[in-house]
Amino acid sequence: MSAPFDHNDDSVVVVIGSGAGGGTLANQLAQKGIDVVCLEAGKRHEPEDHIDDEWPSFNQLAWLDMRTTSGTWRVARDFPNLPTWHSKCVGGSPVHWAGCCPRFKDWEFKAKTTYGEIPGANLLDWPLTLEELEPYYDKADANVGVAGTNGLPLHEPDNNAKVLLEGAKRMGYKQASTGRYGQNSAPYDGRPASIQDGFCFQGQRSRAKWSPLVSDLPKGEKTGHLEVRPEAMVLKIEHDESGKVTGVEYVDADGNHHFQKARIVCVAGNSIESPRLLLNSASSMFPDGLANGSGEVGKNYMRHVSDTCWGIFEKPVHFYRGNTMAGIIEDEVYNDPEGRGFVGGFYMETIHLGPSFMAAFMNPQDWGRDFTELMDAYENFAGMWLVGEDIPATTNCVTLNHEVKDQYGLPVPNVHYDDHKNDIDLRDYAAGKARELYQSVGAIKTVRTPPFPASHNMGTCRMSERPEDGVVNKWGQAHEVDNLFVSDGSQFTTGAAANPTITIVALAIRQADYIAEQMSQQAI
Repeated sequence: MSAPFDHNDDSVVVVIGSGAGGGTLANQLAQKGIDVVCLEAGKRHEPEDHIDDEWPSFNQLAWLDMRTTSGTWRVARDFPNLPTWHSKCVGGSPVHWAGCCPRFKDWEFKAKTTYGEIPGANLLDWPLTLEELEPYYDKADANVGVAGTNGLPLHEPDNNAKVLLEGAKRMGYKQASTGRYGQNSAPYDGRPASIQDGFCFQGQRSRAKWSPLVSDLPKGEKTGHLEVRPEAMVLKIEHDESGKVTGVEYVDADGNHHFQKARIVCVAGNSIESPRLLLNSASSMFPDGLANGSGEVGKNYMRHVSDTCWGIFEKPVHFYRGNTMAGIIEDEVYNDPEGRGFVGGFYMETIHLGPSFMAAFMNPQDWGRDFTELMDAYENFAGMWLVGEDIPATTNCVTLNHEVKDQYGLPVPNVHYDDHKNDIDLRDYAAGKARELYQSVGAIKTVRTPPFPASHNMGTCRMSERPEDGVVNKWGQAHEVDNLFVSDGSQFTTGAAANPTITIVALAIRQADYIAEQMSQQAI
C-alpha cells in the first residue's frame, strides 16, 4: 500500500513528531515496508524557503505556542514563556541544531551506581548499556553523516576553533579537535559538503547539515510507506477497554478535527510536548495520564548544565565565519567528585551567534554603556559553550497549567526547574576553566553569559528496568501500554554530558528494529 493513508486504516504506525527521534524512526520503519503516518504540528519549510536572518528564521521555525515556567532557574525570569528553544516544523529541532555528536561514556549509563546517593536527586541507571547501544551509534553516525566516521574527515578548524584548540594545547588538554559533527565534511549521501558559511545554526539552505527534513523523511516518502502530514497538532491519544491505544485525535491547519486509527503510536514530540500529550490523554483507566501509573510522566526534566563564555581579543577573530560547533574539548568528561566537588563531566564546545542573538542573550533585559561596548567588540569575540550533565530531580518537571489554555483549548505545559547544587558547582567550575583557557591565548577580557533557552530537552518519560521507576522500558515501549512508544529524548534516564541528538537517533534506529520484530511476531 502507498501513501496517503486512510484515517480508518488501523494497520499503520502513527509517529507523532518528525525530529531526530520521530523523523528517523518513521524512515527506518518505512524502509522495512511498514506503513507510517507521521503527524507534525508545524509547517513544512523546504531548505530553499529558509531565511538567512536570525529573528525572522526564529519566527519561522521555533515552537512559539504559549508555555509557562516556574522555579528558580534564570530562564524563568528572562524568558518566562520560552523555557526551551526547539522547532515546530517538519524535520523538528535538527532543522535548528549546532551539530555536535559525542556519544555517552560507558559510566554515564550508570549514574546511580557511579554517583551513589545524592540529596535531592532522583538518579537511576539506564536499563541498557553502551555495549548494547554501540552498534546503533555506528548506524546513527552513518545515517547522519557524522564527520570523523564512515570515511568522512574531520572538519578543518575555523578561526573560532583555532582559538579553542590553541587554548586547549596551552591548558594541557589532549582530546581537542573539530570533533564528531553532523554536517558533511565531504559530499555524502547525496548532500554537499559544508563550505563553512557561518550562520548555519538554523535553516541551512545547502543541505550540508543533516536533518530529517533533508534526509530521512524524503527517503521514507520515496518508499511509498510514509506519509508526512504537516500542521497536524495531536491533541489526544485514545485507547480501548483493554488499554491498548487505538489512534490519535488531531487538528489540521484549517481547524478541522480528525481521528487517525493506528496499530502502534510512537510519541516523539520533545520532552515538553510528549509528557504533555500523555497527561492530556488521561482517561478513567489512566486517571493521572496515559501510561502514568508510576507517576513519572513529566518528572525528571533535564536540560543540561550550560554556560557560555566569550573571549575578547585585541584583533578580529571573525568567529562567525565557519561551523557553529565544530570544535570540542572532551578532557573534562570524567567523574571526580572528590577532586572537583561535583559529579559528572562537561564538554567545551565552540559557538557563535549572530549579532541579534548575541544582543538578546548577552545579558537579557540589560542595556547601557557596558552592553554596547561588548557589542562593539563583536568581530573580536571567540565563543565557547559549556555543556554538562545535570541531575534529574522529581521536582524538575513538566505539568499541565490548567489556568492557561492554548489555541486548541488545552492546558499549556508548565516547565518547572531548579538548579541542583551539583549543577551550580559544575557550571561555576566549567566557567572558570573556560576563562582560564581564553586568558591563556591572550584574551583581553572574558564575558560569561547566563543560561539561555536551549534545545537539550531530556527526561520526563524515562526508561527504567522496573515499571514503578519510569515510563518506558529499554526499547522505549510504555510499561503499561505495549503498543505505545516514546521515541525522543523524553526516554533518557539521565542526560550525561553529551549533546543528545546522536543518542536520540541511535535509540530510534534500535527502536525501529524492535517494533518491526514485534509486529512480525504479532506481539503488538
